[in-house]
Amino acid sequence: MHRPRRPRFFPLLPPLILLALLAGSIGGLARLGLQVADAGSPWVGSAAAQHGALMISAFLGSVIALERAVALKQGWTFAAPLLAGAGGLALLAGRAALGAWLGVAAAGLFVGVNALVLRRQLLPHTLLLMAGALCWLLGNLAFALRLAGFDPLPWWFALLVLTIAAERLEMTRLMRRRPAAEWSLYAVLALLLGGAALSPVLYGAALTLLAAWLLRHDIARRTVHAEGLSRYMAVCLLGGYGWLAVAGLAWVATTLGWPARDAALHGLGLGFVFSMVMGHAPVILPAVAGIKLLYGPWFYAPLALLHASLLLRLGAGPAEPELRALGAALNAAALALFALTLIAAALLWRARKENR
Repeated sequence: MHRPRRPRFFPLLPPLILLALLAGSIGGLARLGLQVADAGSPWVGSAAAQHGALMISAFLGSVIALERAVALKQGWTFAAPLLAGAGGLALLAGRAALGAWLGVAAAGLFVGVNALVLRRQLLPHTLLLMAGALCWLLGNLAFALRLAGFDPLPWWFALLVLTIAAERLEMTRLMRRRPAAEWSLYAVLALLLGGAALSPVLYGAALTLLAAWLLRHDIARRTVHAEGLSRYMAVCLLGGYGWLAVAGLAWVATTLGWPARDAALHGLGLGFVFSMVMGHAPVILPAVAGIKLLYGPWFYAPLALLHASLLLRLGAGPAEPELRALGAALNAAALALFALTLIAAALLWRARKENR
């Protein structure tokens, strides 16, 4: 079996990615007044100030770029996740400008990576992957330039949404669909990009329409009736699509003056994106890191905690800051529990292999 050519700096990538996740989570809790580390430490203040950049660009951007690099088996492509992770480290160190421009460099290189993907395979889903890479670049430019009216968040989230949409389109390509169904997806995603540039209302509407499309056309509607890992993945996906719809409605409501910003951002970032992460991790982690996992029903525990805690957090709203903070703390606990679940699954797989 041909193994990917990995550069010498490859061992730096997992610590940088995990650091971005840990710091971003601590920063998010600090923003709600929860003290989970030395509040006087400069890095805690940086983590709170750069919460969005750490979670989306430094963590999820690095993960997406790493997955693409492993798939391409080209050593130079691993520089994109390295730059993104280094950007997160610079943000934590209080070097905001350096961190932002390292993120721009990472995204720019990632566009080149996706150009290579397109040269090898020019298909609708690879075009969507390129669109996602360009959105990451625009978001990081917005973050670095800090121009009035040029908000990085819609573009950062567009990276995640387009990447997930592309992967689901590829996974469902063998399903029978009317041609109009696929074109309707492209129309919704075009609306999303237009909304990112021009109108938060259009952006939120596109998120909700995308949720409806995925709920209608994704193969998860069938595999949820299967057993084992296939059913678990389908439950993750379908639950995530529900949160995507909620986030879209909340995005519109926020624009209209309702206090729904937390639901818009974290319904999308936690409810949708991390449901996708939990659903795909048992398949992607072995492919990217070579770590085999033993699946079991215990995988549902962090997923259930994530959804329940998010319901508590968003249901409490600004009027109940203590319940909202508790929900956020349980959000972080769900992510930690999922990490422990992956570690346990890897150890169980190894133990079972040794006992054979």
